[in-house]
Amino acid sequence: MPDTGTVKEIAAAAKADSFLLAALDAGTRDGALKAIAAALAENSAAIIAANEADLKDAVDQNLPGPIVKRLKFDAGKLADVIAGIEDLIRLPDPIGRRLSRRQLDKGLVLEQVTCPIGVIGVIFESRPDALVQIASLCLKSGNCAVLKGGSEAKKTNKALYDVIYAAGLASGLPAGFLSLLETRDEISALLTCHESIDLIIPRGSNEFVRYIMDHSDIPVMGHSDGICHVYVDAAADIEKAVPIIRDSKTQYAAACNAVETVLVHEAVSEKLLRPLEEELSAKGVLIRGCPLTMNILAGVRPADESAFRTEYLDFIVNIKVVKDLDEAIDHINRYGSHHTDSIITEDKAAAEKFMQRVDSAGVYQNCSTRFADGFRYGLGAEVGISTGKLHARGPVGLEGLQTYKYRLYGSGQIVEDYAEGRSTFHFQEL
Repeated sequence: MPDTGTVKEIAAAAKADSFLLAALDAGTRDGALKAIAAALAENSAAIIAANEADLKDAVDQNLPGPIVKRLKFDAGKLADVIAGIEDLIRLPDPIGRRLSRRQLDKGLVLEQVTCPIGVIGVIFESRPDALVQIASLCLKSGNCAVLKGGSEAKKTNKALYDVIYAAGLASGLPAGFLSLLETRDEISALLTCHESIDLIIPRGSNEFVRYIMDHSDIPVMGHSDGICHVYVDAAADIEKAVPIIRDSKTQYAAACNAVETVLVHEAVSEKLLRPLEEELSAKGVLIRGCPLTMNILAGVRPADESAFRTEYLDFIVNIKVVKDLDEAIDHINRYGSHHTDSIITEDKAAAEKFMQRVDSAGVYQNCSTRFADGFRYGLGAEVGISTGKLHARGPVGLEGLQTYKYRLYGSGQIVEDYAEGRSTFHFQEL
């Protein structure tokens, strides 16, 4: 088992095997994914029993409601992750895809070709389904993975890992294709493995992600808070706006792409806020509002400066009335986390301005922020959502887990001939 020994030894074994995994053909990797999906179904009873034990521990420890909700992994969640693996199998192989081909001179051809990153360390929150998604995405993309899940899901994560690892090994994958760390102390050790780990993807609070970035020389990709917005423009269709906001907040309130603040143009505030309050209250949502919102809706709690910087992950939402589109954009860029923000409008010019000026990984028109998801983008789920601007942005699926290399095919050329003028470049796209 690769998850024995020190963290450095585990990471080094993964690094050595990453070259073997990257060289496996797509049929072998897809065959392993099929075996993993079947094994998860066959071992469903043991996996669900492990999750029930984690849920009992969470209740006994009085963990917050959003954490408990994320922790639940029942038959429906298991069916979802198996379906996700099956969808992933149907996607094209991301490895070896030619991005460009250019002739530098006769008989000298340069190709840019995709390849796996190598070894990816993923530190994720309480959702056990994340373990399955991450493991399967890394396998499909040819990357070895070292995983560390939340302690509150320890039993579920171990049950899932054992099933996935055994099925992968039996399918011909190298032993280091997947490893699981189980103690908090191992996180610090993982962050020192810069010789073996090529990328760290943390999924957690802003403070946690910042800690990871500050305590490792390994490149870090990911997002911290998910402070998402819906802006209802003056030209909004109210009949569209209300269900979009309801879905953005309540379809899964504990998700990072759930809306936390609704911005409303003053021209439609009277028309929108009362039916919106009725809709949200029926779902048990607590509303916090600006003074203008409180003038329209009685009994709303005030939303102060700190409220606009809060990721609730719960049935709580801020509402702020703004004078125009510019104020809405300025608010989002100031208080948002560059995750996902949506405008509700029938004005194409307003939508285009919003999409150009809002500095977020996802900018939407007339739809729920909950669409920010690798599966819903057709990416085969995701290892996380990146709010940075380098390499990958938004839901990180197969393409985000690839880098590229340049392959140069020559026929005896040497640089000296070009430097001294005996040969010249004849660039041509092929």
